[in-house]
Amino acid sequence: MAPSGVFSKMNKKQKKALVRILIAAALMIVIAFLPVEGPVRFLLFLIPYLTVGQDVLRKAWKGILKKQVFDENFLMAVATIGAIALGEYTEGVAVMLFYQIGELFQSYAVGKSRKNISDLMDIRPDYANREDENGTLVQVDPDEVEIGSVIVVKPGEKVPIDSVVVEGNSTLNTAALTGESVPRDVAPGDNVISGCVNMTGLLRLRTTKEFGESTVSKILELMENASSRKSRSEAFITKFARYYTPIVCYLALALAVLPPIVRVLFLHQPANVGDWVFRALTFLVISCPCALVISIPLSFFAGIGGAGSQGILVKGSNYLETLSQVKTVVFDKTGTMTEGVFEVAGVHHAVMEDARLLELAALAESYSDHPISRSLKEAYLRTAEHSQEGTAAKIDASRVTDVTEHSGEGVTAKVDGIPVAVGNRKLMDSLGIAAVECHSVGTVVHVAVDGKYAGHILISDRLKKNAKEAVSSLKKSGVGRIVMLTGDRKEAAEEAARELGIEEVYPELLPGDKVDRLEEVIRGSESSDGKESPVVSGSSGKVAFVGDGINDAPVLSRADIGIAMGAMGSDAAIEAADVVLMDDDPLKISKAIRISRKCMRIVYENIYFAIGIKVLCLLLGALGKANMWVAVFADVGVMVLAVLNAIRVLNVKKI
Repeated sequence: MAPSGVFSKMNKKQKKALVRILIAAALMIVIAFLPVEGPVRFLLFLIPYLTVGQDVLRKAWKGILKKQVFDENFLMAVATIGAIALGEYTEGVAVMLFYQIGELFQSYAVGKSRKNISDLMDIRPDYANREDENGTLVQVDPDEVEIGSVIVVKPGEKVPIDSVVVEGNSTLNTAALTGESVPRDVAPGDNVISGCVNMTGLLRLRTTKEFGESTVSKILELMENASSRKSRSEAFITKFARYYTPIVCYLALALAVLPPIVRVLFLHQPANVGDWVFRALTFLVISCPCALVISIPLSFFAGIGGAGSQGILVKGSNYLETLSQVKTVVFDKTGTMTEGVFEVAGVHHAVMEDARLLELAALAESYSDHPISRSLKEAYLRTAEHSQEGTAAKIDASRVTDVTEHSGEGVTAKVDGIPVAVGNRKLMDSLGIAAVECHSVGTVVHVAVDGKYAGHILISDRLKKNAKEAVSSLKKSGVGRIVMLTGDRKEAAEEAARELGIEEVYPELLPGDKVDRLEEVIRGSESSDGKESPVVSGSSGKVAFVGDGINDAPVLSRADIGIAMGAMGSDAAIEAADVVLMDDDPLKISKAIRISRKCMRIVYENIYFAIGIKVLCLLLGALGKANMWVAVFADVGVMVLAVLNAIRVLNVKKI
């Protein structure tokens, strides 16, 4: 990129800093060649020094007043003032100049990373077109729009609040939410989520949530809070800097004071105070921990941003670090590896007309919003409309009384006063009713009427397009164990696992059973994993659970890392999970793991590189083998290289 292009992308503060650096550099070069000595030369060099270093001196002084002395500003101030006091005017100004160049570079790199993330997350709507009682559009703040209000979204505008389409057909661009540019067609009755961009037709929407509870607000809150959850590596660096800086300051003081005393009292040699003070000042410049305290948080920040650009929202750098150590992935089945779109495939062993059995089952399930319940109701309505020759059918819930939910089993109710039980084999067993086995693969819903078995309804679910490839990709990424937990019956679960290439499957589990089974998987992972992580040496493999975030909140919370699928329709996913995939593509799981591993690899590269160079240059400085120019490289040069390495994390498209 041309220098003019870089300058145009800087903010006002960065531009001012660059101007000060250029003025100070020009003055330093000119003054260095002037034939003046003594106090005049000192005063002339103060001009470029104060021009470029005034903010560092001011911050150092404020730190002293607040009793927070030991930071990089204090180190720079002491080192450069000391060098000037010893007559090393050029070196003193140069150190401050290069330090400010490094700070400007770091500020620009962080700003670029933030812009990439803000561009990705540019989903916050500025306004909503609310329709008043007279049908007039009024432009208002989204916070002012109540649930049930009618809003209008024109082509090119963002959907401001989660809503349902009342009128109009259009295509939505969901790229800012999912990372994918595939458009989504919507029509009356479809749900739309905030943050999508309306591409074609005019839409009239009825809001279903307040702005603060809408998808866009939850995602923005998630991204804003991500930086507050620090990883162990970041916490280590923060703690390291807290102790490291005062220690090197005391070592520098000892280097300036003790050798002259030893030379005079014990070796009877000249003190050479100026030489040892200069070594101490060089030692201070080298010791500045900028490379670590800047590049490590920047690496995680870039990692979160890079993942976000692919539609993978990570709630904090601690979760990014844990994700890199995943060796076992546990899947829920329905809605995670399957479409979660259930359809009635047939009615078997019915002792009455199929339509009547379907009617009783749908009415008994009329108060439930479970996907299987919805499929029963939709199948009944289709059958009823067909028999009534196109007349709109509806479910009359007033015919249903005494509804009882049986967790993980089904429901019992009275339909027109007749006892009806709808559920799985466990419900039939608990009621003492002998159920007939189904030999077809799918989810079987048994129905009992008036205490007698009346038949069963077969419901099928399709595997997601990329589900099989996702399992294969996880294995290639080094995930050694893949498990499926499901409440579905054994035959259907084993058939799905066989198609996906998953060897370990546990069917017919209640929600509480899933937690217990996950506990067993975690204990097995901790006891059997003797291998070292490819990313973090000595770490045991972590267990990730992938669910749809609706019924799986307890399991998502218990796993080392919870990954929610289908977040576009699930508030529970965003709340319960540590990582949220903004579309239903299970292939993104392996990509998230690879991004996290790349991030951690770069973090450790920076730690080893920065500490290694620091230790080497500190030894050279203490021995008098390193001058101020070496110190500048050890401080500013290492920081620039570490920052350049850190922002590589943003490049994740081809991972």
